[in-house]
Amino acid sequence: MAHILVLEDDLALSAGLCFELDACGHLTVAAYHCEKARQLLEKEAFDLALFDVNLPDGSGFDLCREVKEKYPNLPVLFLTANDLEEDVLKGFDLGADDYITKPFRLPILKKRVEVALRRGTPQDKGDWQGYDDGFLRLDFTALTAVRGGEVLSITPNEYKLLRVLTSSPGTVVTRRLLLEKLWDKDGNFIDDHTLTVTVNRLRSKIEDGTHTYIKTVRGMGYIWTGAAA
Repeated sequence: MAHILVLEDDLALSAGLCFELDACGHLTVAAYHCEKARQLLEKEAFDLALFDVNLPDGSGFDLCREVKEKYPNLPVLFLTANDLEEDVLKGFDLGADDYITKPFRLPILKKRVEVALRRGTPQDKGDWQGYDDGFLRLDFTALTAVRGGEVLSITPNEYKLLRVLTSSPGTVVTRRLLLEKLWDKDGNFIDDHTLTVTVNRLRSKIEDGTHTYIKTVRGMGYIWTGAAA
């Protein structure tokens, strides 16, 4: 599964693109203007970016230049109505991995996305620390969490707890170890009752009726039941 940023100001087209790419097993995030795309790129690690050129607050060309300077390994594909030869050449000169003009055929777009993902190196993938099973995505570097496409509000201590649990999937992590690892923002130990409350609150955020991640082992601790992080 790839994490894809879709920058397109046509809301209907954006929704359609995200739907089709999600149906292929990817996780898309939509932005409708350049500033939002910049904010998302700073907070999340993407595997590919799909940019329009003509946007309400600027040019996709300028944004591509910025992106390639900061994230040189992030594949960028242009999807635009600008079909003049000079525009196509400019896109490639700026470092784009592909340039697709509108109107386009959806199967061709999907294939070009696949090719770019195979060819590209995911942004900061070697240093990325987190968990991703297609439904729940946890980024411990950017401190972001997404469940089923919904951005979650996770506290620093909850991220610490998740990081400890996901680092040892299928293994009992004792309450004693968690109490040693978790400190509050003032440097005080988390007590046993607070640990229980934190785990229960975290479950309510990351789990639903069909996805269970934290299993309680009575008298011992907890097990992360998902795959390895």
